[in-house]
Amino acid sequence: MNICIDIGNTNGKIGIFRDADLLEVIPNLSSGKIVKQLKARDPENIIVSSVRKGFGKLYAKLEKIADTIVLSHNTPVPVEILYKTPETLGLDRMASVVGAHSIFAGKNCLVIDIGTCITYDLIDSDGRYHGGGISPGVDMRLKAMHKFTSRLPLIAPKGAPELIGKSTKECLLSGATNGTIAELEGIIFRYKQFFADLYIILCGGGAIFFESKIKDHIFAFPNLVLVGLNQILRFNLND
Repeated sequence: MNICIDIGNTNGKIGIFRDADLLEVIPNLSSGKIVKQLKARDPENIIVSSVRKGFGKLYAKLEKIADTIVLSHNTPVPVEILYKTPETLGLDRMASVVGAHSIFAGKNCLVIDIGTCITYDLIDSDGRYHGGGISPGVDMRLKAMHKFTSRLPLIAPKGAPELIGKSTKECLLSGATNGTIAELEGIIFRYKQFFADLYIILCGGGAIFFESKIKDHIFAFPNLVLVGLNQILRFNLND
């Protein structure tokens, strides 16, 4: 049994794997709850990716449970990284392209992770990661409009708003959500001008919501980062 841990800006989630098969995903876990879950399952190997600082205490606890790999920019991965500054590359982005390459081997893939930020990452059919782009997610757009103006209210994302808002709240939701849809469709269109037979893969918390909103053939894999982490773990165990 392998357990993969993805610690984001808010909470963490774990994926439980038997070889390459994802058996279960447990989301919305604090560090304490992650440790409790692992102790109850007695895994053979653990890999963890974290975007937060101050990870040392959790790592010490994980090491007592099973052999643990902490993903870093020095961890060997089964793809070629062409990024100019690999030391600044988000580890979740690295894991997502590894996951995409494992699922769609031999295909050009654009991975779009829709979360706090929206990230675009391209890996080609030869397993070479080129880079991509980063833009604000829906929630961040709404918060920014409130923070940087004097009168616009702070609201939370909600459903699929109409294009034409008829109140300030509706206009904010329309601009943030429909603007994101327009951005996604525009970016996908532009990437397809350069890379033939491009597979579009959505992951992250917003993957399911936006999958049905985009006028293109999309593959949604909300747990793509966990799949990539497991592939990296297996690659290092077999190295």
